[in-house]
Amino acid sequence: MSSDIVVLGGGPGGYAVALRAVTRGQTVTIVESDKVGGTCLHWGCIPSKAMLYVGEVLDTVAHAQRFGLDLAVNGVSVEGIGAFREKVVGNLHKGLAGLLRSRNVEVVEGHGTVADDGRTVLVGDQRVSGNALVVATGSRVRSLPGIDVDGHVVITSDEATRLPRIPRRALVIGSGAVGLEFASLWRSLGAEEVTVVEVLDRIAPLEDPDLSKQLARNYRKRGITTLASARVESVKVEGETARVEIVEGETTRKLIVDTVLVAVGRAPRSDGIGLEELGVVGERGYATVDEWCRTPADGVFAVGDLLAPPALALAHAGFAEGFLVADIIAGAGEPQGGWGGGRGGRGGGWVPIDYAQVPRVTYTSPEVASVGLTEPQARDAGHDVVATQYSLRGNAKGIIHDSDGFVKVVAASDGEVLGVHVIGPHATDLIAEAQLITSWGALPSEVAQLVHPHPTLAEAIGEAHLAAAGTPFHTH
Repeated sequence: MSSDIVVLGGGPGGYAVALRAVTRGQTVTIVESDKVGGTCLHWGCIPSKAMLYVGEVLDTVAHAQRFGLDLAVNGVSVEGIGAFREKVVGNLHKGLAGLLRSRNVEVVEGHGTVADDGRTVLVGDQRVSGNALVVATGSRVRSLPGIDVDGHVVITSDEATRLPRIPRRALVIGSGAVGLEFASLWRSLGAEEVTVVEVLDRIAPLEDPDLSKQLARNYRKRGITTLASARVESVKVEGETARVEIVEGETTRKLIVDTVLVAVGRAPRSDGIGLEELGVVGERGYATVDEWCRTPADGVFAVGDLLAPPALALAHAGFAEGFLVADIIAGAGEPQGGWGGGRGGRGGGWVPIDYAQVPRVTYTSPEVASVGLTEPQARDAGHDVVATQYSLRGNAKGIIHDSDGFVKVVAASDGEVLGVHVIGPHATDLIAEAQLITSWGALPSEVAQLVHPHPTLAEAIGEAHLAAAGTPFHTH
C-alpha cells in the first residue's frame, strides 16, 4: 500500500495532518493501533470534560437556594454518568471516522513499526509506504518510583476516566491540569475528602502565581485540601484502601484513602516502534525535531506529545503541528516570520509555532485559562511590566455566577500585551479572544477601544484592558 503521506498514530496531531493534507491534494494513510481520535477522544480530554459537566450540574443544584429554587439530588448513578460519557465519546468518534472516510483517508488498523527506510510502516505482514512519514504516536501516563499502580486503589488518569465508583476519600498526586480536574470532579460528585499534593511551591505551577493562589483559595472553600511543597513518602495498599504518608516541611501527615490518583504528567510513546534505529529519539524519549517538526531523518516528521517542551502536550497544539507539517510536505507556501500559530502568517506562508501563544486551559471549578507570558516570565524576559486585574465581582454575569475570579493582563509598560490570565466561569472560552490580543501584539489601548457586548463575561476582557490602558471603567 502506498500514499503520499503515512501517519503513524491517529490522535489529534495525526488526524490533523491527514485532514489538512487532503485539502492540499495529498493522499494519506493513517496507521492506528486502537481507534482514531487517540487518548484525547477516548481516554482524556473528551470523557473527562463530559463528566466535569455532570459535576457542574450537581454544583448548580447544590447552590440552587441562592436563586430561589428548592432542588435536591435523589442519587448519582455512576452507570448513568458513564452512559452519558460514552455517548459523547461515541458521537465524536463516529463523526471523525466518517469524516476521514469522506476525505478518502485510508485507515489501517494495527500496531505499526517504522522500517529502516524511514518511509515505510510495517503492520503485521503489511507494508504501508509513503513519500513522507509523520510519527504521531502520542504519550502514556508517567509513574512514580515506589508507588505501584494497581488500577483499583492506586490509579492513573486512564483508570480514573472510567472508574466504576465515586471515591469517598481521594488523594491526588500532582496539580497539573489532569490532577486538578479530577480533584474538582470528585468533590462535585460527592467525595467527602479530596487532597491534592504538589511537590513544587504552589498548585497549578505552570500558571501565573496569582491564578494559582486564587485557585487554592477556591479549592479550600470547596473543601479540597491542597498541599504545596509537599511529597508523598509512601503509599501502602491494604485491601480497598491505602495508607499514605505525606511530608510537608517538617510535618508528616498520615491519611487513609480509598483512591490514589497518580497525575504527574505523561511520557512520549516512542520506544519499540523503530524510531531509535532512525536516530530521531532524543532525551527522555522525545523526538528530536527542528522548528518545522522535522526530525534528522529525511522525510520524517513528528507531532503531538512526542515533542519536548516548550511544545505543549495539548490536543489543540497537536492540531496546529499537524496543519504545519501537512502544509510543509505538500509544499503549500514558504517559511516566513510572524506570529506563531502554525497556520501561516499574513503573507500565507508557514511560521513556526510559538507555544507561548497556545492557550492553556484547565476545566476545574472555577475554570483556569491563560495565554502568553506570566508576570514572572515577562519580568525574567527583561520587560518593564505593568500587571492589572479586573474582578468578576464587578461584572454582572460574574455576580450571577457568584464568582470571585478575575482577568489579569500582563503588559509591557510602554508596549503590547504580553499575557492574559483568567480564572472564573467559562474562562476556557474567554481565552480565545485573549489569544488574538497576545498573538497580534495588541496594545492595551487598542483592545480598550473594542466594544464588548453587555452583560457578558466577555466584558471582563475589555474591562481588564481598559484598566491596563489607564482608563478603568467598572474597576475600583
